[in-house]
Amino acid sequence: MNILITGASGFIGQHIAKRLLSAGHSIVSIDRRHGHDFNQLTAKKAWLPLLINVDVVINCVGIITETRQQSFSVLHHRAPAALFHACVEAGIKRVIQISALGADEQAISHYHLSKKAADDVLRSLNLGWFVLRPSLVYGSGGKSMAMFKRLARLPVLPLMDGGNQIIQPIHINDLTETVLKCLTSDQSKLTLDLVGAYSLSFIDWLQLMRNAENKSPARVIPIPFSLVLGLSRFTQHILPIANPDNLRMLRKGNFADAKPLADFLGHAPMDIKTGWSQF
Repeated sequence: MNILITGASGFIGQHIAKRLLSAGHSIVSIDRRHGHDFNQLTAKKAWLPLLINVDVVINCVGIITETRQQSFSVLHHRAPAALFHACVEAGIKRVIQISALGADEQAISHYHLSKKAADDVLRSLNLGWFVLRPSLVYGSGGKSMAMFKRLARLPVLPLMDGGNQIIQPIHINDLTETVLKCLTSDQSKLTLDLVGAYSLSFIDWLQLMRNAENKSPARVIPIPFSLVLGLSRFTQHILPIANPDNLRMLRKGNFADAKPLADFLGHAPMDIKTGWSQF
């Protein structure tokens, strides 16, 4: 198949492209490295020339923080919505949207709401669609993983609420396998949460990283959420990822039932210890 991937230069996009190429598919990369700016692709007509001879579209574009040049509204909603409408006109039979766990009816953050807005557009259209909502994705080459590993190496960990937030990370190989299966599945019009085999607390996640490097457990200093939230209003300009919206998302946790994914794949997703051993 000839598959168009947006955000192909990002962590998830690169791994998907590599997996699809190894399976014999052809890839059309739509990203800034190849001269494509999502800010200029908010109209259906802008996408139509890019969809010529394309069989499947996979949208992997995503940012975790906004900048003056990149907004959730454009990158997560308006540009993908234009792409999805163009897919209908171009006769694309299958579209895979990489959304985010938490982009649902209970979403409150700007990040999740913008993702959900695009998901809702896709789900309203008459084509074969998949909305994949991954939790925290880990694997080689991920910037967030590199950040977490640096944090885990600290002998003392000052963590919001002691790091008790529940997460359910998924290995990048399980994500790419899911995408590959979406290409040939008899199912479509499917929303699927992508999570690992089981959940754990954020502090246990960090301690697991320390254990993998033969380090003893770090000392944890719990910081009240109210204090962290108050400080973030000042420090977010230095550390944009630690903004109030992201802190609220972290506090809420990020987990789901793994059974629907296991049923779709035909096997359970990777457990965290097995996944971590593959680094």
